[in-house]
Amino acid sequence: MTYITGVGLTSYGKHEGLTSLDLMSKAAELAIADAGLKRADIDGILCGYSTVSPHIMLATVFAEHFGIRPAYAHAVQVGGATGLAMTMLAHHLVDAGVVRHVLVVGGENRLTGQSRDASIVALAQVGHPDYEVPLGPTIPAYYGLVASRYMHDYGVTEEDLAEFAVLMRAHAATHPGAQFREPITVADVMASKPVASPLKLLDCCPVSDGGAAFVVSREPTNAARVKIRGCAQAHTHQHVTAAPRLSELGAEISIARAKQASGMAITDVRYAAVYDSFTITLAMLLEDLGLARRGEAASRVRSGYFRRDGEIPLNTHGGLLSYGHCGVGGAMAHLVETHLQMTDRAGNRQVRDASVALLHGDGGVLSSHVSMFLERV
Repeated sequence: MTYITGVGLTSYGKHEGLTSLDLMSKAAELAIADAGLKRADIDGILCGYSTVSPHIMLATVFAEHFGIRPAYAHAVQVGGATGLAMTMLAHHLVDAGVVRHVLVVGGENRLTGQSRDASIVALAQVGHPDYEVPLGPTIPAYYGLVASRYMHDYGVTEEDLAEFAVLMRAHAATHPGAQFREPITVADVMASKPVASPLKLLDCCPVSDGGAAFVVSREPTNAARVKIRGCAQAHTHQHVTAAPRLSELGAEISIARAKQASGMAITDVRYAAVYDSFTITLAMLLEDLGLARRGEAASRVRSGYFRRDGEIPLNTHGGLLSYGHCGVGGAMAHLVETHLQMTDRAGNRQVRDASVALLHGDGGVLSSHVSMFLERV
């Protein structure tokens, strides 16, 4: 049994003059204070990777920078799934009695500390070194290939994908920390610059500076009683050319395992936080997780099902598509927002009921998946 006892999040966008360690430290300080703890109480640390600061011992580098001496330190890297993978590891470590309070932290100054070309090169390395990378594809290109196939198989249109970008921007509009808050329409998405057909600029998440952190503890340390009910992973492939059929990807496997581990069902879910690096990512994952039928996620968006006042509110901070994406910390913002919603601290973004939440992270090109259920007790 474990609890998420505190969360911390910076604004996402430009943070001139701040390093990855600075951004991680800001988020970590907020999370520890939110948990009602002191730095000395933290005896475990899990740290995500950084493409801007690719140190081979980043967890201990951060511990030294932050001024803590943990009994356990580990760095994790499974792409965009890293945040939830770290949370799952923290859950198991605390539940096993290895540590009492684990600080989970990630962040990068990817926007101001890394050139566009360097970022493209770094992220493209998820591709196969012999059969993919030499041909020059970028991350959007890989997802563009997936989108083309998915649209063909399930009758999804470019306008359908645009609906997800519009929803995320609408949710980000009232969050002061979001990188992009100006309203957009389907027409705006369709008119935005082509990036990797069929994906256009507004189908893609931005590059951001930012940091996020949270504390996982054995017992509640304050009034925020958010329990990790169960979680699971699935890893079906690394390279898109080796991926299974679109109807057999890892999200379906990880959610089935998470339901078994938690004793929860999709019908129990009142709030959802789902990885959204691209509009196609979000569309596919919602359907793979059972939050919509195949090819019907966009129609649910249009009907208001995933709005803040809808049946299952989704990514109410604006997600990666509008709140921003700073590497590992990008998806960690989903968990921070979920915790705020579950503890009735989301202010003007507060939903009616976030008593049971489903979170899902995706790493690589739909390669690594982590599904997790949280419950307010």
